Amino acid sequence: MEKSIENIWKEGFLESDALVVPKINDLYNQKSIHLIDKFKRMFKINLIAIVAFSFAFLVISFFVGIPIMGIIFFVTLSVLVYINKKLLNDLEKIDLGESSYKYLKVFNQWIKKQVTINKKISRFLYPIIFISLILGFWFKDAEGMPMGERLVGEILVGFPDTNLIFGIPLIGIIIALVIIGLLALFGGRIYKWDLYIVYGSVFKKLEELMTDIESLRS
Repeated sequence: MEKSIENIWKEGFLESDALVVPKINDLYNQKSIHLIDKFKRMFKINLIAIVAFSFAFLVISFFVGIPIMGIIFFVTLSVLVYINKKLLNDLEKIDLGESSYKYLKVFNQWIKKQVTINKKISRFLYPIIFISLILGFWFKDAEGMPMGERLVGEILVGFPDTNLIFGIPLIGIIIALVIIGLLALFGGRIYKWDLYIVYGSVFKKLEELMTDIESLRS
């Protein structure tokens, strides 16, 4: 039986779809791979930069007389890099053979895990960095005595009735504790703000890709 014009048109569209759909899938697969590869490169560069900075600061801290600050900086940032390097290793295990949608879904889940872990770390990271600043300058040599002790001595000259706890002005302890508390409270938000400055464009493209793929799947 001869095919009707209507059937011929229908088959033509089906054959056209059969050619186009794989091309679309391949396009989104390539976009997904490119996006995640870009993030990996940025993430690795960021970790290398943190290591380089912490090491350079450690060396400089000994020359400028604040080694305690440099050591705490170095140890704290080294722990941060170690944790994130392990997270990066998990990202490397994502199966490239998955569909672009599943690939992005797994990547998105990894991002959420990475952000959650680093938000928790940041609640300790920023207070520790602030404490290292205080200790570094407190014990810095200032003409034969720690800078902190010299500063307290000058305060007592002007305000002899200042209350001291372990040789430190009470008001200074209160201010330091308030700052530490605020850094612990808002550490997660500070981290997310910093994160989106660096990776905001990648996250935006990720969201756009997932939206496009989901609209095609529906």
